[in-house]
Amino acid sequence: MSEQNYVGMWNRCLEIIRDNVPAQTYKTWFIPIKPLKYEDKTLVLQVPSQFFYEFLEEQFINLLKPTIHKVFGEATQLMYNVMVVNNPPTSVPLPTHTGSAPTSPVPQKQVKEVPRQPQIVELDSHLKGDYNFETFIEGESNKLSRSVAEAVALNPAKTIFNPLFFYGASGVGKTHLVNAIGTRIKELYPDKRVLYVSAHLFQVQYTDSVRNNTVNDFINFYQTIDVLIIDDIQEFAGVTKTQNTFFHIFNHLHQNGKQLILTSDRSPALLQGMEERLITRFKWGMVAELEKPTVELRRNILRNKICRDGLQFPSEVIDYIAENVGDSVRDLEGIVISIMAHSTVYNREVDLDLAQRIVKKVSHNENKPITVESIIRTVCAHYGLEPSAIQSKSRKRDVVQARQISMFLAKSHTELSANKIGSLIGGKDHATVLYACKTVKEQKEVDKVFSAELDEIVRELRQ
Repeated sequence: MSEQNYVGMWNRCLEIIRDNVPAQTYKTWFIPIKPLKYEDKTLVLQVPSQFFYEFLEEQFINLLKPTIHKVFGEATQLMYNVMVVNNPPTSVPLPTHTGSAPTSPVPQKQVKEVPRQPQIVELDSHLKGDYNFETFIEGESNKLSRSVAEAVALNPAKTIFNPLFFYGASGVGKTHLVNAIGTRIKELYPDKRVLYVSAHLFQVQYTDSVRNNTVNDFINFYQTIDVLIIDDIQEFAGVTKTQNTFFHIFNHLHQNGKQLILTSDRSPALLQGMEERLITRFKWGMVAELEKPTVELRRNILRNKICRDGLQFPSEVIDYIAENVGDSVRDLEGIVISIMAHSTVYNREVDLDLAQRIVKKVSHNENKPITVESIIRTVCAHYGLEPSAIQSKSRKRDVVQARQISMFLAKSHTELSANKIGSLIGGKDHATVLYACKTVKEQKEVDKVFSAELDEIVRELRQ
């Protein structure tokens, strides 16, 4: 079979796979695969690393093998070519079963020794031990992020996810997840120097080192870290000297095969006041969003916390909280604490009435479902438009903006898919909805007046 033939057949395999996995999964796990050759009824695929091969075999073999058999034929065998930095590639045959991959050692990248000042033998990692994978509840909104996090924890700096950049709104679990990575790495690799630090503390430490003329010591210390976790990286915005120092630390660690893990409340593309060279590096590895938890995930988080704390809540109370408190995991936990406090102080049973009182008092959110219809009515009323205008094909600026805001709010406050939202708002497709959400989000980040307007619309929506 000619090269063109088997490459074309592999591309047909990719078309089938793309229709069966989420877009981000396809981009992460299948785009990097390269078809090398097809001979003797054996297809050889090149993958970036041993871990990448193991993850494919564990997670996607039930999709990959049938697809290859369908396109190349039932008798086709599959082999991988695992690329190892600075070493000849090694070919690894695909196991005939799923779940357990070969344990043959992978040659490690040779790192040139860099002169260092004497290291501190013991390092306080500042990890929050209760933030681990066991207490991190998985759902559709965080499934990909958790999978990538566990992969990095198993093979720090040996995957394509370096740096690993998580972003999402406050309270969706970013800090929990990165601490879980650090905790697992310390369990598996006790000798690795793992450090969790907030961007604010990093900046304070750097400022102190400038004041005390110990900048070199500060940089030398951070260059000894094997796994560096920086939380809330957006706080570096506008602080040029801190960014410059972090840039050099980042480069040193990355070039010497160390793992970098970062979190932010927004994606790299929306980081204002950050040097372009840093933003570029944030995108080198994996950028993953932790979305707001779905109702089902919120319900599971509540059950887990209630069980962990040895409490008992009626199922209708759990359902009510899950359906009416949706901004963050912290909000959910805060509601549980408030309910227990009121129950104890006033000697009351935990029931639906008590839950409703606390939720309305704490979250200021009436038990009123937010629908696409209510969003359209509220947005149109705010801008003095008829609801029919949004459903029309009008391209007038005020109508387009109202339509985009409606799509953004529907994506933020309902659990409808982009396709469904588009069909309900102007009969648009999912790409139009995603573009609208991106446009509104970007304007909200840079325009304070517009941001205040959006907040006002949300308050009107909840009345």
